[in-house]
Amino acid sequence: MMRRIALLLIFGLLVLSPGAAFAEVGGVQATPIYVGDSFGPNCAVGATVKGGFVTSGKCGAPGQVIRTSTGVVVGTVRASTYPNPSSAWVSVTSAWEPVGAYRYFGGQNMPVLGSTPAPVGSSVCGVSPTTGWRCGILQSRNVSVSFPDGTLHGLLLTNICFEPGTPLGSPLFSGGQLQGLLVGFSGNCSSGGRSYYTPINEILQRYGLTLLTSS
Repeated sequence: MMRRIALLLIFGLLVLSPGAAFAEVGGVQATPIYVGDSFGPNCAVGATVKGGFVTSGKCGAPGQVIRTSTGVVVGTVRASTYPNPSSAWVSVTSAWEPVGAYRYFGGQNMPVLGSTPAPVGSSVCGVSPTTGWRCGILQSRNVSVSFPDGTLHGLLLTNICFEPGTPLGSPLFSGGQLQGLLVGFSGNCSSGGRSYYTPINEILQRYGLTLLTSS
């Protein structure tokens, strides 16, 4: 299925928002990185993995050093691809500790239980700082979509709506199972919308990564 849609694709330097909790790594306090943590208004941690995290391929080029808004190094983009799949892998320094959970606003955590693919028709939920949690239906798999700078294949399609300002790489869940990373959306939450995701397992397999979970 081929769809041509107008998208708002947001670019920029990744800027990690500071966390409020800490973990011990080698006897030194390390700042945790959670699934869904945003980088400025543009990108989000789509999934945490051993030693780092993955996000949208638009969120960093190979070799790019990722820093906080105050200039502290978070890590380095080890690999990045676009358009197929849209994905980037960031390895973090020892000052940061990836956590296998999503952090709600207010400090509560939702555990990531795995990445078992949900069947078409399943209830799924996505999240954005601009809209909060939005839930809908996984409408299709293996969708092809023409973006302004390339055609992406093998995407997940949902009827979840988002508004401008939603970070690329934002996670999609079905229960505690992480399904994919946001690559784009169309429409809005007034008239209805669609959102498109790169399947998380495709990204993990491509880079040989292990998803962090809370189980």
